[in-house]
Amino acid sequence: MSASQNLEAAAEDIASDVRGVLASKDLDSVPHIKALRQRIDTKLAIARELAAEKSKLAAKKARDAASATNAYAHDEPWQIAGAALAVGVLVGLLLGRR
Repeated sequence: MSASQNLEAAAEDIASDVRGVLASKDLDSVPHIKALRQRIDTKLAIARELAAEKSKLAAKKARDAASATNAYAHDEPWQIAGAALAVGVLVGLLLGRR
């Protein structure tokens, strides 16, 4: 489960808990409860929309980064191989000294 889905599930749990409390028959006699319920529903809808937008933006940025990395690896394969060789030698030296 992704972080976005975890956040969305947590928000839904909180929303259902708040709705459960506000749906109490004892609170129907309080005049501000109906307005409070409407404000909460509106703000939760806005929060869901924002979370969806942020999730789409993060996915787009990840795709763009992957695409740029792929293009660089195809344009400069010897630099990638050299960097991998250097990291391998460094790790080998560090492990060899133990």
